[in-house]
Amino acid sequence: MYQIDAHTLKNRLHNGEILNLLDVRQEIEYHTYNIGGNNIPLSKLSKNPDQINYNKTDEIIVVCKVGLRSKTAQSILINNGYQNVKNLKGGLIALQKLQR
Repeated sequence: MYQIDAHTLKNRLHNGEILNLLDVRQEIEYHTYNIGGNNIPLSKLSKNPDQINYNKTDEIIVVCKVGLRSKTAQSILINNGYQNVKNLKGGLIALQKLQR
C-alpha cells in the first residue's frame, strides 16, 4: 500500500499544494490539532466510505495521530474502489516532530 512520509507532506503543504486530506480521528482530536482537510472519524467512514466526496481516481492522503487508523481507512477506501490513497506514515505525530 502507498504511504507518504511526513517530510514529503510537509514540503507539499509548505509549497501551497492543494491536497485532498482526510483526517479519520475523532472530532475532538481534530479540533485540538489539525492540518486541514475533511474530518470523518474512522467509525463513520467504515459505515459509508463514499461520503468523502472525492473522485475515486483523486489522490487522497489519510491522516490520524500515529498512522494506524489512517492505514485502516486506507484499506477501506481501496476496497471500495479508490485508486490513489496514501497513508501518512507515522501520523500527525511524525509531522509535529518536524515542526519542532
